Amino acid sequence: MRRLSGVAGRRKAFIGVLAFTAVLTLSGCGQLGQTHPRLQSIAANDTKRWPNVEPTTEPTPDPEPTEPVVAGPPPCPGGEYQLDVETALAKTGNYGHVDVDGKQSAGDCATIITFQKRMGISPANGKPGTTTRDVANRIAATDVSKCPVSEQATACVDLTHQTFYITKGGLVIVGPTVTRTGMPGWSSPSGSFRIANRNLREWSVPFSVWMPYWQRFYYGIGLHQTTTYIHNMWAGSHGCINLLPADARAAWNLLGVGSLVHLYGRRPGT
Repeated sequence: MRRLSGVAGRRKAFIGVLAFTAVLTLSGCGQLGQTHPRLQSIAANDTKRWPNVEPTTEPTPDPEPTEPVVAGPPPCPGGEYQLDVETALAKTGNYGHVDVDGKQSAGDCATIITFQKRMGISPANGKPGTTTRDVANRIAATDVSKCPVSEQATACVDLTHQTFYITKGGLVIVGPTVTRTGMPGWSSPSGSFRIANRNLREWSVPFSVWMPYWQRFYYGIGLHQTTTYIHNMWAGSHGCINLLPADARAAWNLLGVGSLVHLYGRRPGT
């Protein structure tokens, strides 16, 4: 082995000491700024070689979480009868959830529209107007326990609240829904009757009008589909039980000759 001597040997030893000192500095827990700038650059770009080196800049913070945006139509306009309608629909519980707080929401809007469509209210725009309030209160006030219990389908008419429903075995299978009975001077009778005859489309001789899904139960009085806007309550009928198209069809399919029709109460003003 050749021995280093003189200036060259001392220079070689000095360089070795510098390298050893740099290694000791990088392997410790000190900040990177304590080392030579060249070593900082190497360490910052080679974390595998210098695993204990800390970054020279602060990390970029994650963005703050934001509330999810729920897509959907805007709520319907409210109205002065908002709380009345919410209270009535919450009682019936058949058309969807409502928050009984007097404030319109997207959920309230959807429930009110469903109710309006079912009851044939026009326009079905979710606004709790006079007709919607009136119909909702009438439906909510209907006491279905007043209908006779039978194993056969039975049609019941609440003359006081102008509502109609069908029960079977003590359960309501249609409604309660709206009806329009006899106007003043043509009041519909109260009591229990049996369907005597029926016809898919009957012509009314005295009033010159077709009566779809006709089911007669008392003289010239029967159940049938209305051909006018059922919520024109001032008009009324000539004693017949006017029904919405869907309810008239349901009554036709569920009832038959001999089926019981029970009417109770009295229409206001008759």
